[in-house]
Amino acid sequence: MNTPAPPAPVASFYEAHQKIYPRDVQGRFARLRTIAVLVLLGLYYVMPWFDLNGRQAVLFDLRERKFYIFELVLWPQDFIFLTGLLVIAALSLFFFTALAGRLWCGFACPQTVWTEVYLWMERLAEGDRAARMRLDQAPWSLHKLVRKFAKQAMWILVGLWTGLTFVGFFSPIRELAHEALTHSMSPWESFWTFFYGFATYGNAGLLREQVCKYMCPYARFQSAMFDRDTLVITYDTERGEPRGARRRDAGRNTGGLGDCIDCTWCVQVCPTGIDIRKGLQYECIGCAACIDACDSVMDRMGYPRGLVRYTTQHALDHKSTVVLRPRIIVYAALLLVLFAAFAVGLALRKPIGLDVIRDRNALYRMLDDGRVENVYTLKIMNKTEQPHSYRVTVSGPGALTLDPEVSYLVAAGEVAPIALRVRRPAYEPRGAETIQFHISAGDDPRQSATHAARFLAPTQ
Repeated sequence: MNTPAPPAPVASFYEAHQKIYPRDVQGRFARLRTIAVLVLLGLYYVMPWFDLNGRQAVLFDLRERKFYIFELVLWPQDFIFLTGLLVIAALSLFFFTALAGRLWCGFACPQTVWTEVYLWMERLAEGDRAARMRLDQAPWSLHKLVRKFAKQAMWILVGLWTGLTFVGFFSPIRELAHEALTHSMSPWESFWTFFYGFATYGNAGLLREQVCKYMCPYARFQSAMFDRDTLVITYDTERGEPRGARRRDAGRNTGGLGDCIDCTWCVQVCPTGIDIRKGLQYECIGCAACIDACDSVMDRMGYPRGLVRYTTQHALDHKSTVVLRPRIIVYAALLLVLFAAFAVGLALRKPIGLDVIRDRNALYRMLDDGRVENVYTLKIMNKTEQPHSYRVTVSGPGALTLDPEVSYLVAAGEVAPIALRVRRPAYEPRGAETIQFHISAGDDPRQSATHAARFLAPTQ
């Protein structure tokens, strides 16, 4: 009886993930990243605690439907400004990418910023690159358990602090902090605190470069915004090849070798684990850590800096780089127009809103004196930080009168519903007409608004 052949081994097309241990690096770009981390995280964590005019300076109050940004108070009717900011942000990303590559990813992206913080905590708990690699390869022991626990504890605390701060932009953070300490947070506040904290822990602590390589769509379409004049991080092949190791006291071009001594420091410091010497890759986030590493090696060898540097493909090909090219001019022009429109819109934005709702329970009402009456509800929105007294008037065809004719006091940041009756002779003119409601505040000429409405009357 023939023995069946063993099944053929199954080939896998997916490489198992290998943990990256970025080496710590010092240099001018590392200092810039540190400054960016301190500034951005400082703004994020500290900003909710600032008060202005007796309230939180930056607060997106969803319950009250009011967004406070320092002196500016935005309402749901001002959603167009948020849309404008998002469009400006997207176009700015295109502009800076076409001009200087992935500056956003390398220095300002939240994934990069929090990953830097989590890497710093990992180094604090487990040591430098070599120590972390030895610790992961070592069997479990009390020493390893203590270091791993210390790292996880710091990661979790920073994640929870980040989640609480995030919710603090939408709920008053002082009240939120008190509720957190007394375990009295609402279900939704608790959910978003833990959700955002877990997202920070997972993205910055566990996934890290996988977010940039596999989850972020920007890495996939960035090449569509690059051209040969875009400033990117690249390796000078002409100068560095052929690469090879040598003694420190060896001169340049020893044995026909290029300036690259094949130390692999540029690979060891890369947070995404790529080799920049293989050319520009979509995984590169433009953090410039490889530039700092290579410059430090060139300094030790006594070679000129710039083997790995910011440059353009045209510069590497010994051609002139064109900065003001068509796409840069178009992006810049669009940004200027959008910035100007945004600024003008904010400057002309009226600090008052008026909405008129006609009573739909009755088309009109005939009075004993022969006049016809329509009932309306006016909603006056005071978008300022001070109370104002508003006077309402009405204009249109016929002899229109209001009942009652009084001034209405509306508190700061409030919406006041006001019921009004508009009357006129029933047949002067006949049928429906358009009328105008006007409101104004005597103490502020900017506090005025007009709203049109329909007045219904008998046609015969």
